[in-house]
Amino acid sequence: QPFGEWCNLQPKDAAKMPESAWKLLFYSLSWSYGAYLLFCTDYPFFHDPPSVFYDWKQGMEVPTDIAIAYLLQCSFYGHSLYATAYMDTWRKDSVVMLLHHVVTLTLIASSYAFRYHNVGILVLFLHDVNDVQLEFTKLNVYFKHRGGVYHRLNDVISNIGCLTFSVSWFWFRLYWFPLKVLYATCHSSLQSVPNIPFYFFFNAMLLVLTLMNIYWFLFIVLFVAKVLLGQMQEVNDLREYDMEESRNPRKKEAGIQLPEALKEGLHLKNGLVKDKRL
Repeated sequence: QPFGEWCNLQPKDAAKMPESAWKLLFYSLSWSYGAYLLFCTDYPFFHDPPSVFYDWKQGMEVPTDIAIAYLLQCSFYGHSLYATAYMDTWRKDSVVMLLHHVVTLTLIASSYAFRYHNVGILVLFLHDVNDVQLEFTKLNVYFKHRGGVYHRLNDVISNIGCLTFSVSWFWFRLYWFPLKVLYATCHSSLQSVPNIPFYFFFNAMLLVLTLMNIYWFLFIVLFVAKVLLGQMQEVNDLREYDMEESRNPRKKEAGIQLPEALKEGLHLKNGLVKDKRL
C-alpha cells in the first residue's frame, strides 16, 4: 500500500494493487518450485504422466521436497478462503472462486493423506503458471495510469500479457490438464493399481476443477471478443469493472426502472415545486 501511494496510483487501482502484488509473489515462487521438482529432479511426472502411479502403495512415504510444496499450497489456499470472502475485491465470479478454493483444499489435503501427491504436484504446476501471468498483467493495468500520466509501456505489457494469458490458459488448463492429469487418474491409475481406493472421489473433484476452468475460459473469450469488436479500447479487469459498475449508483439507478416519459414528468414536477418555493 505505501508503494502504491508513492507511485501515486489512482485510488481504485491503489486499493487493488496489494492483492495482485501478493498473489504474484506467491504464485511466482510456487510455480518456480513446481518447475524445479518436475524438470530439475528425477521425477518424470510431466513427460511420463502414468508414472505418478508407478510403485504406488497405501501409506507410502511422501518425499520431503513434495511435502514442502504441499505445506505451502495448503496454507495459501486456506488463507485464500478468508481473503476472498473478507479481504479481496468482490467480483462476479467470487462465489466460483470460493468453490475453487474449497475444491483445491480438499484435493490437496486428501491427496496428501491418501498418497496421491505425485498427481498433486502436476496439477499445481499446470495451474499456477496462469495465475502468475494474470497477476502480472493486472499490475501493469493498475500502473499504466499513475501520477496523472499515461504510461504506454505498461499498457503495451498488459496487452501482451492478456494475449499470452489467454493462450496459456487454454494450453495448460484445457489441453495439457486433461491430456496428462485426467488421462493418468482416469485410465493409467487402473492399469497400475486395479483396485485403487477413492478412484471416483478424486476423479470427480478433478472434473469439477475442469468445469471451473471452462467457466473462467468463457470470461476470457468474452473479454477478447469485446476487445476485437471494439467494445473495449484498453485492457482492464473485466470482472472488477462489471462489479464496480453495478455497484455505482451514479452509473446505474437502483430500484425500479421508470419509463423515460414518466421520468421527464417527475423532473418537470420537481422543477415547478422549486419555482413555487422561490
